[in-house]
Amino acid sequence: MKPSQQLASRFRELFLNGKWITGTNIKSLLSDVSYQQATANILSLNSIYKLTFHINYYLEGVLLVLKGGRLDIKDEFSFDCPEISSEEQWQKLVTALAANAEDFAKHIEALTETQLDAVFVDEKYGSYRRNIEGLIEHTYYHFGQIALIKKIVINKNKL
Repeated sequence: MKPSQQLASRFRELFLNGKWITGTNIKSLLSDVSYQQATANILSLNSIYKLTFHINYYLEGVLLVLKGGRLDIKDEFSFDCPEISSEEQWQKLVTALAANAEDFAKHIEALTETQLDAVFVDEKYGSYRRNIEGLIEHTYYHFGQIALIKKIVINKNKL
C-alpha cells in the first residue's frame, strides 16, 4: 500500500469508519447527538457543536489547499461558529463534516510520495504529510473532548 493510501486509511478510520484505536469514529460518535445535546453548555467547556465546527473549519481549510486553492483559515477564527437554532442546522454540519472527510481522504490518496513531502503552502508549515498528520492528531484531541462532553450531557441528570 502506498504511503498516501495508508494515510488516507488512517484518516478515514478516524472520521468515517474506524473502530481500531477508539472503538468508534467521528461520524459514529456524532450520529446520535441531537441539536440540544450538541449545543448544551457544560461549565466553561466548548460545546459539541463548537468542537465539530472547529474540526470542520480546519478540514475545509486544508482541503481547499489539497484542491489547489489558498490557505485562508486562521486559528483566531476557528471557533467563530454561527449560532444554530435547529436540528436541521446541526445535521447539516454533521453531514458536511462527513462529506468533507471523504473528499479529503480521496485527495490524500491521490498524493504522490514527492507531494506528501513537499512544502505545504509555506516552509514554516512543513510538509503536506506533516499537516495531514497534524490534522489527524488535532482531531483525535477534540474527538476525546466530544466523547467526554457527550457522556456528561447524556448523564447530566444522574450526576
